[in-house]
Amino acid sequence: MRRVARALALLVIGAVLALLGAGAAQAAGYRYWSFWEGSASGWSYATQGPSLVRPEDGSVQGFRFAVSADSQDATKPRRAPDFGKVCADTPAKDGSKRVAVVIDPGTAADAPDGETPPPLRTACARVAKDASSAEALAAVAKPLRYDASAMLCAISGYPATGCGEQVSGADTGGTDGGAANGGTDGGSEAPTPASSDAASTAGHGDDGGPSAGILVGIGAVLLLGIAAVAQARRRRG
Repeated sequence: MRRVARALALLVIGAVLALLGAGAAQAAGYRYWSFWEGSASGWSYATQGPSLVRPEDGSVQGFRFAVSADSQDATKPRRAPDFGKVCADTPAKDGSKRVAVVIDPGTAADAPDGETPPPLRTACARVAKDASSAEALAAVAKPLRYDASAMLCAISGYPATGCGEQVSGADTGGTDGGAANGGTDGGSEAPTPASSDAASTAGHGDDGGPSAGILVGIGAVLLLGIAAVAQARRRRG
C-alpha cells in the first residue's frame, strides 16, 4: 500500500510540474511598437489603432517599442505626455490641429539582435483637423514601415527588420517601467489583443501566475490521485 501511495504521489507531483511548465512555456512575448494616448493623468493604452483615432488639437500620442507578453505587461513611453512643452514653438493655426507625438524606441534590452535603439524624441505634428494619429506620426517620423496586414513595423526606419516577432519567455519583461502595450498598425493594433494577448496569456492569469485552466487541471490530477488511493485501501480491506 505504501508503494502504491508513493507512486501516486510521484505521479501527481510530475503532473503538476508538467502543467506548470506548460504554462511557463506559453509566456512568450512579442517585440513591437505600441500605441498610447496621453492625458494629464499620464499614459493610457490605446484601445484602437492609430489609423482609427482622430485626436483633437492639444492631444498627445505616444509610441513605444518594447518586448511585451500582453497588453497588461506593456511598457509606457518614458517621457511624460506634455503637450505644452512639445508644441511650445508651434502656434495654433486655422484649418489645422497640433498633435504632440512622443516616440520612444525603447532600450537595448528591447532591441532586436544587432540593432541599437535611437534616442527618444518628441515632435509637434501640424495636420488637418480630421487627420488620424497615424497621419500625425507620418508627418513627423518618416519613413514608416508596415507589413502586408497593415501592422506598424518601424518608425523612422527602426527597427530595420522584423515586425511583431515572437520572442522567448526568457526575453520578456526585461524593459524598464513595465512593458509596451498592444502594438500599433495602420488600422488595428499590432499584435492585436485578439491574437497576441490571447496567445501569450493562454497559460497565465492577469497577475502573471497560472491561469484558471492550469489550476483546474492540477486539481483534477489531485482528485484522481486521492480517488486511486481510496480505491486501493478498499480493496486491501
